[in-house]
Amino acid sequence: MRCDRKMKERSSEIIGRKIIQSILEGDFSINEHLQPERDLATLFSVGRPTIREALQRLERDGWITIRKGMPAIVNDYWKQGNLMTIVDILQYHEEIPDELIKYMLELRISLSPTYVKDAIVHNRVKVIALFVPLDELSDDAGSYADFDWNLQLGIAKLSPNPIFLLILNSFKDIYQKMAEKYFGSQNHRKQSYQYYTELLNAILKGEVEETEALTRKMMETSLILWSEKVKGGD
Repeated sequence: MRCDRKMKERSSEIIGRKIIQSILEGDFSINEHLQPERDLATLFSVGRPTIREALQRLERDGWITIRKGMPAIVNDYWKQGNLMTIVDILQYHEEIPDELIKYMLELRISLSPTYVKDAIVHNRVKVIALFVPLDELSDDAGSYADFDWNLQLGIAKLSPNPIFLLILNSFKDIYQKMAEKYFGSQNHRKQSYQYYTELLNAILKGEVEETEALTRKMMETSLILWSEKVKGGD
């Protein structure tokens, strides 16, 4: 019984992945109906309970909307998805899509200045300690990706608002890949190092408003730099 349940769960996950892949590859378009459960069961040679389980998982992760008595409909996953949708998208790409990095950089413009300011107001000394590895930072993408992740995560932990940390934790498994792609540019590393240095100096001086302004400016600059790189720049 337990073995059968595990096999059923594995089957539903496999089916779910196949449907996601079909959506990403355009075999199923946004707002298009999926096949009825009975047809999907025939297609995948499984029972309808397994199909139902797969569809429920897809709805939970923002890919489809299940409608009673009607076939499920494909969502606009960029608008109706959630954090798990991003994880699913990345599983089907050997490299992080440039578009996703752009969206993440846009998100950081909204989030980072606030949690940086909050953390400095409430835990200034502990934030300063996060910059200790900066002196030994190697000029390569992996080192910068590690430093940036640890810095952002550390600052978010020191913010009194736990939502910021929950959001960052959701991207833990994919942040490194995105950051390494971004920091593959020497110019991006140079700009970020300058930001880290200026941010630390502002924190040491206790210039809280300046730290918020510096962070917002750097997040906006990062988006511009990435957009230029995608268009063919460095």
